[in-house]
Amino acid sequence: MKAGAVALVAVLAAGAGGLSGWAVSSQTQNDAATTSSSVAPSASGTRVIQGNASNPDWTATAKAVSNSVVSISVKTGQGTGAGSGVVLNTKGDIVTNNHVVAAGGSGGTIAVSMGDKTYEATIVGTDPSTDLAVIRLGQVPKDLTPITLGNSDQLAVGAPVMAIGNPLGLSGSVTTGIISALNRPVTTSTGDQGQASGSDSAGVVVTSAIQTSAPINPGNSGGALVNADGQLIGINSSIASLSSGSSNSQSGSIGIGFAIPVNQVKIITDQLIASGKARHAYLGVTTATGTATVAGVTTTGASVRSVQADSPADRAGIREGDVVISMNSTTVTSGESLVGLVRSRKVGERVTLTVVRDGSQQKIQVTLAASAR
Repeated sequence: MKAGAVALVAVLAAGAGGLSGWAVSSQTQNDAATTSSSVAPSASGTRVIQGNASNPDWTATAKAVSNSVVSISVKTGQGTGAGSGVVLNTKGDIVTNNHVVAAGGSGGTIAVSMGDKTYEATIVGTDPSTDLAVIRLGQVPKDLTPITLGNSDQLAVGAPVMAIGNPLGLSGSVTTGIISALNRPVTTSTGDQGQASGSDSAGVVVTSAIQTSAPINPGNSGGALVNADGQLIGINSSIASLSSGSSNSQSGSIGIGFAIPVNQVKIITDQLIASGKARHAYLGVTTATGTATVAGVTTTGASVRSVQADSPADRAGIREGDVVISMNSTTVTSGESLVGLVRSRKVGERVTLTVVRDGSQQKIQVTLAASAR
């Protein structure tokens, strides 16, 4: 590594144990704005009507969504873990990260805390390849408040956001920031990234993530990332950490956090609630990060190393040597980027890939199939 270079690694934002060794501080903010905001109930949850979209009233946002975000504790024979979750419906279904609750399905117990009350919960379904899971309350409180879902396809870089969860066991904590980037490819597995970034392997968690500057810390995993209107736009899942040479180390937020976009969350959780399992979109190529040159301009993209016979890619006419540079209107910057974008789409969805072949661009339409894994 060159001198002065900074190594970043993405680590899961789940918490283990208690607060020992952590310093806790608070922030206050004074604002002279005179505009007002209101909180309005709706059929699907509670939505904030902001008086000034450029200067959100975060107090109103926090009030609207705080009852829809829960703290999760998992106990096993090996120890305890903590995370967060978001209420999806009045039936007691809660979305969280798979890495928060997976251990609870193997002889462990899952407890969900809302305010001063704690409820037992069981796993409805898990999906390790997207790091999402749904748990269900054993006893559903009458005042259970589902969150209102937003639309992650309508997000913009620079928009204000709030993260809510259970960092370091501090339930109901809120932090604010902005959307720093969209469709950021993030891998949180420990395998060979060079191979993982170019394959459709279901064993690797690759997310086309929302990057946010809102501070996210261990324990925030599974919590909500919301817009100023109180709509869920993502599930907080991981943070970037300065590499310390240990794959198991975790540190606090450095202002680079990642969330799974809500549209992908909805695709997966709808399936988990219905059947306990989820299908995933499949393209059928092995790729690596590569470059292509068109009219003297070199572009980085996903270079196709192989195409599986009779796969969606094969049937659409994608060839070995093609370099994919975009899917629909989203730029593809690497093999990992293409994997994340494919996994964010629905089975059966028709997408348009822009590829460079023999020095010229062409658009190819592909209907994504279901992965066999």
